[in-house]
Amino acid sequence: MITKFNLKISLLFLILVHSNKICSQKILFDFSLSKTIEETSGLEIVDDMFVTHNDSGGEASLYYLSKKGEIKYKRKISSAKNKDWEDITRDDKYIYIADMGNNFNNRKNLKIYKIPIDKNNKEKNQTIYFNYPEQDSFKINRNTIYDAEGLISIGKNLVVFTKNREKKITELYLIPKKPGSYNAKKIGKLDVNSIVTGADYNENYKMLALTSTKKFNKYYLITINDFSLKKIDESSMNTYEIPIGKTQVEAIKIIDNNNFWITSEDEKSSKSARLLKLKL
Repeated sequence: MITKFNLKISLLFLILVHSNKICSQKILFDFSLSKTIEETSGLEIVDDMFVTHNDSGGEASLYYLSKKGEIKYKRKISSAKNKDWEDITRDDKYIYIADMGNNFNNRKNLKIYKIPIDKNNKEKNQTIYFNYPEQDSFKINRNTIYDAEGLISIGKNLVVFTKNREKKITELYLIPKKPGSYNAKKIGKLDVNSIVTGADYNENYKMLALTSTKKFNKYYLITINDFSLKKIDESSMNTYEIPIGKTQVEAIKIIDNNNFWITSEDEKSSKSARLLKLKL
């Protein structure tokens, strides 16, 4: 005999199963950030400190933060401008800053700054210039497929993840780490059903993590285990809604298979930029 109580439980189960929300996801820490970095748009870890930067039009500087999000010092990047810094990544020797925001489809000066990790290193900062060879029009277009906000380091190359507003996919472009000017090489796509706003790759866990949104009112964490540039089409994605409310998430850092740091920009709903630790 089916009781009203059993019926309610069954309906609740069906709602949870078919919901986009992942109930096991938790926010473990939530720290407010200084107004100085209210447009935090990238996140890395160097010498056990977080490293972030502002979005378009901010200072050409990196900000080193404690594990609670407090600014410890600012590193000004010489011979650089912040046209539209969108992400940051690193390898053993260098930090790479992606000045590749292209909201209006009309940029012809996309670049990635390559700077030594060691701030005391006297080596000059270098620049990697690139373009999308498939782009044949630079007319203003808010529905552009040639914007990008995700950058990772993998082996001898950098990989750009486009913010394809038109198709709600992300296309992956390969760029060498050596200074120079390049036609970025398209190597595949991921059907993320959203637009990508940040990226990170952890070689130890072979994991790719992306942040994304559909209509800028909700943000998502997408994870791919055993990620390989040779098998992009075989990637199996898991998508989680980030339980943060209306804000703007544009940066992610993998800790392990189940834990991640993200930052969100200053929005009216959140009162300040934030540094958050997520657990799946």
